[in-house]
Amino acid sequence: MPPFIKRILGALLIVLVLIAVNMMMSNEGLFGFGLPFYYSHLLRLAGINIILAVSLNLITGFTGQFSIGHAGFMAVGAYSSVYLTVYYTQGLEQKLAGAIGEGAAGMLVFLLVLLAGALAAAIAGLIVGIPSLRLRGDYLAIVTLGFAEIIRIVLVNIKQIGGPTGFSGALPPYEGRATIPPYADFFWIGAFAVITIVVVYNIVRSNVGRTLISIREDELAAQAMGVNTTRYKVLAFVISSAFAGIAGALFGHYNQFLSTQDFQFIRSFEVIIMIVLGGMGSISGSLLGAVVITVLPELLREYPYDIVFLLALIPITVLILRAIGRKRLPSFFRDGLGYYGFVVALYLVFFFVARFVLINLLDFDIRLQSVLGDIRNYRLVIYAALLIGMMLTRPQGLLGGREFGLNWLKRAQRRPAGDEAVGASKGTPIAERSDLPDERAKEDEKK
Repeated sequence: MPPFIKRILGALLIVLVLIAVNMMMSNEGLFGFGLPFYYSHLLRLAGINIILAVSLNLITGFTGQFSIGHAGFMAVGAYSSVYLTVYYTQGLEQKLAGAIGEGAAGMLVFLLVLLAGALAAAIAGLIVGIPSLRLRGDYLAIVTLGFAEIIRIVLVNIKQIGGPTGFSGALPPYEGRATIPPYADFFWIGAFAVITIVVVYNIVRSNVGRTLISIREDELAAQAMGVNTTRYKVLAFVISSAFAGIAGALFGHYNQFLSTQDFQFIRSFEVIIMIVLGGMGSISGSLLGAVVITVLPELLREYPYDIVFLLALIPITVLILRAIGRKRLPSFFRDGLGYYGFVVALYLVFFFVARFVLINLLDFDIRLQSVLGDIRNYRLVIYAALLIGMMLTRPQGLLGGREFGLNWLKRAQRRPAGDEAVGASKGTPIAERSDLPDERAKEDEKK
């Protein structure tokens, strides 16, 4: 099958999945099955966070420029798009509704204001990037953080968008929509999350992406080779800012209320935590980190003991596996995916045994609650402790710089155990090692 046909079929499959999930989130559901609002809300927030994390990884993970101003670009996109929606698009939508229908008119207007928000954020990124990206390291971080705070303070003092009280619709004496229309359903959030991933992935695999990575690895060497490093850093910064603006526009049209409290510097740090947790320079890691940071605090609210047990058993399982040794396992569990399946099975057995003993037999939860009170009140403390533990035990993040996909699964299935696996992990693919018989024979023939 030609590659472009595969891409078209893949895109159609993604669209169908997004439509199906979006229908499950509606009041009617899909074939009688619907998702509760709580889980729908988490999925939408996770989609927005994926856009933020993947876009920031382009400038921080792949280009090596430490930016703490992502919340500022998100705020620019959110307020500019919602401002246009509330004050300038009602008449346009009514005219379009008569020609193409109310639903199509709403979608078209939403796409227009979304692009406007992305453009506004990109312009802001250009304004900040040209002077500041000549700086490096801590100096760049301070400049971007200062920009984000300037944006937030300016927005607080604009009365037409609500100022400190927030923005949910037109304010007298100005005319416009009374409320922000809920344009951003899961379909649009998921679609733009996929678009962000695809765009960043293709940039990284292109010549531009290789140039960005060379700047990250050694900027002086890249300059010596004739690379205009400032130009490429500004380009990455503008693209990253544009996607942050899209995330802000989606957030504003989903939440139907904007407050400058949503764009404080802590928001930028949350996005940085997502990409550090998932792995700097890994798109898959950014996606995973965004989902974990979105879902983990809520899981700690609902299932605090289970989550603590699950995460506390990870180092215990690792220590036991190292004590057993991979070579001592049966051959089926020694290589590739069989080994990973054994690890997961062993981990789940430990979890259920520990939970049964501590909760059902020893009443650990009741005893702990009598001393500390409701452990749900400590969920943010547990959340912070888990992040600290993660950074101490695996500072490169969950995936490091690797990408998860079908090719990774195929390589994992073929990956051998023992000395050969160690040799391959040092950067020499097994098929290319010169100490194998076939390779030595080929070298002898050449001689």
